[in-house]
Amino acid sequence: MSFPLYIAKRYLRSKSSNNAINFITYIAIAGIILGSASLFIVLSGFAGLRDFTLQFTTVIDPDLKAETNIGKSFFIEPNTEEKLNAIGGIASYSKVIEERVIASFDGNKKALYIKGVDANYKKINTLDSILWRGSWLTEKTNQVVVGAGVSHSLNIGVLDYGKRISLFVPKPGKGQITSIEQAFNQVQTINVGVFGVNDKLDDSHIFASLDLAQELLNFKENQITNLEFRLKEDADEEEVTSQIQAVLGNTITLKNTAQLNDTLYKMLNTENLAVYLIFTLILIIAFFNVVGSLIMMMLDKKKSLNTLFNIGATVKDIRRIFFLQGTLMSVFGGIIGLVVSTFLILFQLYGPDSMKVMITQNLAYPVSFHAKNLVIVFLTITFLGIIASKIASVRITKNMVKTS
Repeated sequence: MSFPLYIAKRYLRSKSSNNAINFITYIAIAGIILGSASLFIVLSGFAGLRDFTLQFTTVIDPDLKAETNIGKSFFIEPNTEEKLNAIGGIASYSKVIEERVIASFDGNKKALYIKGVDANYKKINTLDSILWRGSWLTEKTNQVVVGAGVSHSLNIGVLDYGKRISLFVPKPGKGQITSIEQAFNQVQTINVGVFGVNDKLDDSHIFASLDLAQELLNFKENQITNLEFRLKEDADEEEVTSQIQAVLGNTITLKNTAQLNDTLYKMLNTENLAVYLIFTLILIIAFFNVVGSLIMMMLDKKKSLNTLFNIGATVKDIRRIFFLQGTLMSVFGGIIGLVVSTFLILFQLYGPDSMKVMITQNLAYPVSFHAKNLVIVFLTITFLGIIASKIASVRITKNMVKTS
């Protein structure tokens, strides 16, 4: 053990004869403990809110989604499907057609998106978790499943065979239009279920079979707008993405869940960074107490520093003593704060509901425990402690420690 470290540890454990200095030191240590605990709790709280938000937003998002770079649709040939089936990391994939349509029901009209899916879509998503009423649609039928918002705005019930939902899309072409039949493709559908995911999807989407969507849009049998993939749990996303890209070609773009929700992820990351910076600023203010505590201790131990200087310790050694003392104070205070905050976060996750912080009677405030947040807080506390200790230790001069 080096001489400065040994003396720094002795100073850290010993009490000053001046109670005011002891009080200032306790305040400094308490500030570090509370600051590190608060920062970790806030980061864990925002991580919980992030996960809570994303579980509703991304509940029906695939692991990977393939879209064309040219136009709105592309063709998937049988030999292409054989190559996709041969990729080991793919658990399943679904052919999808998604396009804007006009829905009409009982005199009410609404512009929304139709999402035509094949039988494999059940393997991509856990559909039972999003169905509020009714059942999922049957393949090769005119059945549809509408969002809760669509059901409310158009006053659509479930299995109302007396009333059909009419879906319209404009026909491509040129020339004068003399009737609605010439202007629009139209299909009649029956609603068999209502799904609920989030407000955006619930108010804008309607699910149908792939065949019905192809009929409405005049698509050919192998013409689709995208492919949605579910990967195996142990699959390497980057490797599988490159394999799929090689099969589909450069005219197809692959996006993962984060890229599909790029705006939302950016917003959540920005909020998280803003909160981190705000609490780091509070920690910087708290570390002024560390600087003050070290300076007061230097003045209190002036005689002992004089003794150390006379027996051969250099000014650099004495500066290093207080630098190490401040750093150790910060590190140990940060560790204590992290231990306390970790216990509180784990209690919020696994403790009895009667003792948790609740948002509603049945919903506890969401938190998530991430090891990376522990590392971030510890590194932040250590870095600020080093800076504060350096600022205080440079106040040691030869005139302060030499014999008068």
